[in-house]
Amino acid sequence: MKNQLLVLAIIIIVGPLSFSQITGTAHDFSGQGWGTTEICQPCHTPHNADASIADAPLWNHETTTTVFTLYTSSTIDATVGQPDASSKLCLSCHDGTVALENFGGTTTGTNFISTGDLGTTLTDDHPISFTYNTALATADGGLFDPATGTTALGGTIANDLLIGDKLQCSSCHDVHNEYNNTSLLKIDNDASALCLTCHDK
Repeated sequence: MKNQLLVLAIIIIVGPLSFSQITGTAHDFSGQGWGTTEICQPCHTPHNADASIADAPLWNHETTTTVFTLYTSSTIDATVGQPDASSKLCLSCHDGTVALENFGGTTTGTNFISTGDLGTTLTDDHPISFTYNTALATADGGLFDPATGTTALGGTIANDLLIGDKLQCSSCHDVHNEYNNTSLLKIDNDASALCLTCHDK
């Protein structure tokens, strides 16, 4: 009983802080006019969540099935594959093929993203869903080693930014506004600080 009360106290204290960080940001989905007054519901649900994608806690939104045209370059040393894991979840709104209100089992929405629509061609966007490790940093010569390179958040690149050793959308973008950045970035990019966290230029 004592442990249960401690957990309840933590939820009461921490819960509102986490909630208030999203309020008023671009990811505050309450009052958008497409079917909910809840901030979190378009992405998350406590019941009947989609468990088909790894690292997608309590996922509630229709997931994109797009085959993307990927970033390519003669100078890239990484192997870039189709977006996976959390990047696929981001693109489930940001590729413009899935309606914003397609959550909770709805698949017939008509409202699509306007600002932040990346489309299905990712050739002019930063590559995602690739393994960023010591071997890649060594082969590239222009990247910091994620195992030892540090970030403004206080840890290594691997610990602070990578998801399962991969660079994903959420490596740079702060979906839940935990770092209280108006641009929803994990690290402010003034003077290219975010870029220079990984790129040794």
